[in-house]
Amino acid sequence: MGALSSRVLRPAGRADQPEPTPGSGGAARRSDPGEDAAHGFCYCPGGRKRKRSSGTFCYCHPDSETDEDEDEGDEQQRLLNTPRRKKLKSTSKYIYQTLFLNGENSDIKICALGEEWSLHKIYLCQSGYFSSMFSGSWKESSMNIIELEIPDQNIDIEALQVAFGSLYRDDVLIKPSRVVAILAAACMLQLDGLIQQCGETMKETINVKTVCGYYTSAGTYGLDSVKKKCLEWLLNNLMTHQSVELFKELSINVMKQLIGSSNLFVMQVEMDVYTALKKWMFLQLVPSWNGSLKQLLTETDVWFSKWKKDFEGTTFLETEQGKPFASVFRHLRLQYIISDLASARIIEQDSLVPSEWLSSVYKQQWLAMLRAEQDSEVGPQEINKEELEGNSMRCGRKLAKDGEYCWRWTGFNFGFDLLVTYTNRYIIFKRNTLNQPCSGSVSLQPRRSIAFRLRLASFDSSGKLICSRATGYQILTLEKDQEQVVMNLDSRLLVFPLYICCNFLYISPEKRTESNRHPENPGN
Repeated sequence: MGALSSRVLRPAGRADQPEPTPGSGGAARRSDPGEDAAHGFCYCPGGRKRKRSSGTFCYCHPDSETDEDEDEGDEQQRLLNTPRRKKLKSTSKYIYQTLFLNGENSDIKICALGEEWSLHKIYLCQSGYFSSMFSGSWKESSMNIIELEIPDQNIDIEALQVAFGSLYRDDVLIKPSRVVAILAAACMLQLDGLIQQCGETMKETINVKTVCGYYTSAGTYGLDSVKKKCLEWLLNNLMTHQSVELFKELSINVMKQLIGSSNLFVMQVEMDVYTALKKWMFLQLVPSWNGSLKQLLTETDVWFSKWKKDFEGTTFLETEQGKPFASVFRHLRLQYIISDLASARIIEQDSLVPSEWLSSVYKQQWLAMLRAEQDSEVGPQEINKEELEGNSMRCGRKLAKDGEYCWRWTGFNFGFDLLVTYTNRYIIFKRNTLNQPCSGSVSLQPRRSIAFRLRLASFDSSGKLICSRATGYQILTLEKDQEQVVMNLDSRLLVFPLYICCNFLYISPEKRTESNRHPENPGN
């Protein structure tokens, strides 16, 4: 018989079977089981020598997997599931390079601002502007060269390059210095995705150098969320981080919104808002001035003093030069300026504000004082948000580092001497009646109430809000010398310097009756 039929097959691994000699024929020769195992072979009774495809499994006996087989299988499985990094040229990059930058297979040329781009209609149709152009009955739909009219002066060649390129790639790098021009191009071409990305870039990069330009552009191109973000930044930083550059750029309309807002983060008292406005008005009138912030107030006072000598008897806001700024100064809460003697003297000497404005405020405050002294006025009893936002006293304080602080804000507060203490992460309000000396009169009524809102904030170097906390408007009633914890700061808020801003209403404006209400139109 042939060698195959004469071969005796025995179960692999039987130690009692003699090994064939080298001369007994190659066909009948059997390797050592360990050697075959290393080469991926198995021997099974009644079967041929078979090679295992995986090296770990016998197809003759599916259940014959060994421990070594299991380990090897686990290793292979691990290798199969371990990712290997290999940088490949992405489809997006290939498309951008080949089709956009190289212009291969271009079927249309776009010409604008003396430049031309070799582009593709199928990509341009992602733009609402071109999609409408190519799908309608416009003559451009059959043209291979299109001249674009660019009516927006903000759009330049570089902005168009970015806008066109965005149609050929997944991501676009937008520099803050270029975002307004790119936004303008994106709006013209109706690229919604690029417009959104410009908006996000603007929100993330608001600072003293960009905020005014962003605010204007957001209004021009309809990005309301960006406009709101810019206004919030200005409300937080106008007083806390004053800047000559910012004062120069702020328009009358924007400043009017800021000064009129109850959310303005005032530092110290309302008199400081007046001082900031005076410096701002000087820089609007003399934009070429290039001194430092420390020099600004002195230069401002000198400039207005010279003007005052030339126009004796007329306040500045009544002159032709001053009239455009009157609407901004109208939003000052003058009642909290004239309640302090030193501040009242300064505002009278400056002769910026018309005397009629001050006269009406003096009368209003005098009547309020009489009510507090003679009419058993105990302070606000309910929250009137509109009243609080329009008439509350705005004041603030900067804490440079952690520690213990106690202070009061100057001014006549209708007999309510409020002491504010910061200690051990607590902010405490105290109604001082007998325990501490006070420069003004103190009410001895058993109970007095105030309406207030307390806000805390910390900012990074660009003026961006790091963390904040607010109480909302509340009514606090205190007995003589009683104190009350109004806020407990957690560790997240302990980022110094810490800015504290308060809105107070010590006495509600007198409610006018029909008999003393002046009709808006006496003729009716």
